[in-house]
Amino acid sequence: MTTTNANINVHHITRVEGHGNIVVNVKEGTVEKCEWQVPEAPRFFEAMVRGRHYSEVARITSRICGICSVGHTLASLKASEAALGITVSKQTDLLRRILKHAENFDSHVLHVYFLVAPDLLGVPSVFPLVPTHGDVVKRALRMKRLGHEWGSLIAGRTTHPTRTVVGGFASLPGGARTPREAEAKLVELKEKLLGCVPDAVETYKTLLSLAGGIPDFTRETEYVGLVDDEEYGLYDGKIGCIMPDGSQELIDVADYRSVTNEFVVDQSTAKFAKHNLPSYMAGALARFNNNHERLHPEAKKLAVGLGLTAPCFNPFMNSIAQFVECVHSVYTTVGYIDQLLEIGIKDEKPVEPTKFSKGSGATEVPRGILFHEYAYDEDGMCTMGNCIIPTNQNHANIQGDFDDLVPWLMAANKTEAEMELALEMLVRAYDPCISCSTHYLDVTFKK
Repeated sequence: MTTTNANINVHHITRVEGHGNIVVNVKEGTVEKCEWQVPEAPRFFEAMVRGRHYSEVARITSRICGICSVGHTLASLKASEAALGITVSKQTDLLRRILKHAENFDSHVLHVYFLVAPDLLGVPSVFPLVPTHGDVVKRALRMKRLGHEWGSLIAGRTTHPTRTVVGGFASLPGGARTPREAEAKLVELKEKLLGCVPDAVETYKTLLSLAGGIPDFTRETEYVGLVDDEEYGLYDGKIGCIMPDGSQELIDVADYRSVTNEFVVDQSTAKFAKHNLPSYMAGALARFNNNHERLHPEAKKLAVGLGLTAPCFNPFMNSIAQFVECVHSVYTTVGYIDQLLEIGIKDEKPVEPTKFSKGSGATEVPRGILFHEYAYDEDGMCTMGNCIIPTNQNHANIQGDFDDLVPWLMAANKTEAEMELALEMLVRAYDPCISCSTHYLDVTFKK
């Protein structure tokens, strides 16, 4: 038996950033309409940075997103440094990597516990879980607080960081007055990270108990994310594009436009993107499919235990990949701290520009690969900016998933309410930042 009629109209789906709509109409077994819609007004950050000095640009673009402001800052700094001929020190590189892991951990904990878990437990939000699963909620808050303290130690604050500047850092970690004091603060962070391991293990057990609620839906697509020769791609590397057959293409960040290929659709104020296929996926699952062999061994164990193996074509498993990345980030950051302590913290001044030209930068944010590009004149003033957001890259893939998921749900004879929940869960699995992705405005002039 197959579902023959359904009329789904979700106006502003909840537990995501920004406004997105789901519209599905099924009549007598025929899908008449199936759309993922983004109705938000666009924002014009690329215009805001024009005419601004290179020292100001990252401060402005970090405001694109309050959740991914670290990633926007780092991608912006990397793009500016490429344009200005700056190579940062090993210390700066390691500190930035620690900061990137902090943001991913912080955001992933929020998403898995507060936005996804309610669906798996059949409640509308995290609040009904306070009296029924109090220990789990407290654990989530402990982990969330750790992520915040982790990022703030390095960047001054995790939302719109203050210490990160072109060429390096404006001050030492933790606002330390001396390198020795900074090292002591890093040792303290290391102890907190190792102290988080029991909470990570309990999170694994919780997810294992809820895994049966994850839909067993698959759709083969292309996965795009950073690939680093030395480690799991998160802060740096080339653009990795892995196809369903396992073939992987590596592309220089400077050629990012050849991958993103943005285009406009009628149903969205956000552009869509495509590369080798009509759509591709960015995010934790894309990173996992591109980099799984470089995961920390402890993270690999938990991935296998949760049924996450590469290649994985189930978009709902993106949330599981996020948790696996949390574990990877804890252990990897401990390794970075050890490296910094071994070479010794120095009170470094930011590296100065050696040229003024055009440059691109990319880093991974929780929702996927992020690109920034700028051009500077001889006075160091920005003359051009371009930002391509992960969610903007994911919109076409969400639509492609919808197109396959609706018939799959119909064939399983799901009720209209069950179909609606599954579609909402799919969008939430992508963990979208919808507001950040809106760049297109269709203007109709009336005479």
